[in-house]
Amino acid sequence: MLSVRKEILPYDRETVWAVITRRRDTGWRSDLDRVEWEDDTHFVEYAKGGTATRFTVTASHPPRHWALALENPHLTGRWTGMLEPVPEGTRVIFAESVFPRRCWLRPLVGLYLKRQQKRYFADLRRCLAEQ
Repeated sequence: MLSVRKEILPYDRETVWAVITRRRDTGWRSDLDRVEWEDDTHFVEYAKGGTATRFTVTASHPPRHWALALENPHLTGRWTGMLEPVPEGTRVIFAESVFPRRCWLRPLVGLYLKRQQKRYFADLRRCLAEQ
């Protein structure tokens, strides 16, 4: 299942990049309990519900492109973030492609992705506005 969300944010892309790639300060994310970085390319996000998702950075081209492989007990997939400068600020394009590990999860994956992306963008907008 692929889900793509695009928004234009009224901030320069370096500022947006700095927020989405933060290693230590993840308090702006309302869905996370904590994040643990293992090294420069591997980290684990712990959701407030307890699910741990392992990420591997597969591409990093500051401040325009960040790509990650992801896996947890329920799904595997890829996440890609693109930041493009536009006169109004930055066009942010996040694409997430995930595959459920269990067949019965397939009908729920699309709803899950859309909800997660909506929440992520709301958190991102709030964090940027507070800076």
